[in-house]
Amino acid sequence: MKASTLRIGYRYRPERLAKKYDAVVIGSGMGGLTTAALLSDLGWKVCVLEQHYTAGGYTHSYERNGYEWDVGVHYIGDVGAQTRTRKMFDYLSNGKIDWAPMDAEYDRFYIGEKVFNAKAGKEEFRLNLIRQFPNEEKAIDHYLKLLNKAGNAIPAYGMKRIFSFWQYVAMWPYLFLKSPRCLFRNTYDVLSELTDDQDLIAVLCGQWGDMGLPPKQSTFIVHAMIVRHYLHGGYYPIGGSWKISESIIPKIQATGGDVFTYARVEQVSVENGKVVGVEMADGHRIECECVISSAGVGNTFKHLLSADVAGNAGYKQKLKSVEPSSAYLGVYIGLQSTAEELGLPKTNFWIYPDSDYDGAVERFSAGEDDQFPVIYISFPSAKDPDYINRHPGTATIEIVAPAPYQWFEKWRDETWGKRGEDYDTLKNQLGERLIEHLYEKLPTLRGKVDYYEVSTPLSTNWFGGYQEGELYGLSHTPKRMQQKWLRPKTDIPGLWLTGQDILTCGVTGAMMAGFLTTASIVGMRKIAPLSKRIYS
Repeated sequence: MKASTLRIGYRYRPERLAKKYDAVVIGSGMGGLTTAALLSDLGWKVCVLEQHYTAGGYTHSYERNGYEWDVGVHYIGDVGAQTRTRKMFDYLSNGKIDWAPMDAEYDRFYIGEKVFNAKAGKEEFRLNLIRQFPNEEKAIDHYLKLLNKAGNAIPAYGMKRIFSFWQYVAMWPYLFLKSPRCLFRNTYDVLSELTDDQDLIAVLCGQWGDMGLPPKQSTFIVHAMIVRHYLHGGYYPIGGSWKISESIIPKIQATGGDVFTYARVEQVSVENGKVVGVEMADGHRIECECVISSAGVGNTFKHLLSADVAGNAGYKQKLKSVEPSSAYLGVYIGLQSTAEELGLPKTNFWIYPDSDYDGAVERFSAGEDDQFPVIYISFPSAKDPDYINRHPGTATIEIVAPAPYQWFEKWRDETWGKRGEDYDTLKNQLGERLIEHLYEKLPTLRGKVDYYEVSTPLSTNWFGGYQEGELYGLSHTPKRMQQKWLRPKTDIPGLWLTGQDILTCGVTGAMMAGFLTTASIVGMRKIAPLSKRIYS
């Protein structure tokens, strides 16, 4: 397979634009594509503009030296049955995404010298925890009840994002009943009321890297979303993560819409207080009275709008109530043997120095300890049964670990791939350190690595547009999750938001945000029949 095969979308040229679009979407991540596809199904002609060479945001894949890696879809949950998540994926893709289950032990936690795991299936998950912590059965059952309560509250939390003031007032008694008091407390406080066993708390929070915040900083509602999402196991898109965007784009094109790459938006154009289109980096203006930003809240109000427009609408002040999430390193490894020959698992590894996650993050951030507070290892070629057909005789591994943006900031203005010897040396040093952790867990791989490369927060900035290399958009703190202005409809007529910043992190969170944005734009009367088609 040639590298160009993974470049989804058409290269932007002004002459390729249609004369008129009903909506323009900035960014082709899962939120942007979902919004565009659902609007298209309602008869809209939508133009999606992506600055990268390929569409898909964190769902895209890339190839190098005969290997292929995903950049964000390490695993997806809640798609093994006809759940709401699976039905939405099926609808968007016209049923063209197939999912391969991971091992029953989908997550393995190395916590200091101890090893724990998470098992797929609600009852299997419970029994496995009790087996590992036989004296904590009562706490575990209480925890599972809290997860269930939080799960019941999540749809109401999402719907609040699109209610008008009077709808909110009318629905307030229902929303109050559906919102347990633990939702917006920090995760550690909630769990420490159930148990004093720090190892159990650590295992329950073993996936904190999926949102980028350790338990004393994170919000319980987001913790609950993630745990419930994977409760029945992890899955991987057969054929690679790029299949997600490839299967969605035809729905956008079916009504005359377009998805363009190399299409950098310079500014959202606002006249007389209303959106009138977007100005491209080449100076061309696309006129449209409905612009939907999937570029992130920070990018939208700091960079895509003039300072006067953003300030007059109050967003300069509102942005002070949120902060970007953590930045990360990525190590992409290629091996000249198959996953089966190497014995690679369909299990994710989470490696921690000890059970004090917050302490490890604090020491690392302060430069007091060079141990990474979390290291995540994924085996995509083992998870994808079709990988061997695309790249015979090879296997891939990915390692992800946090890294402060400040380590790399001095090279910010340099061109990707041309940042100089010092930058490359630092990357290689960090990559070698992280690969040593892989060898510690799988010593038979030593000497088997054929190729590797390292991405830094600057790579995230260059390709994804995130200014500080943040992986999950806005940090999912209790304060952020209660910001009422983080909703699809902005205070600037014609400008809408979508993606993980208006709901929660991850591919599925961004996808559901796309549905909320569509509902907010077209109204409940039009979204109801569409929702019925999706979930019937």
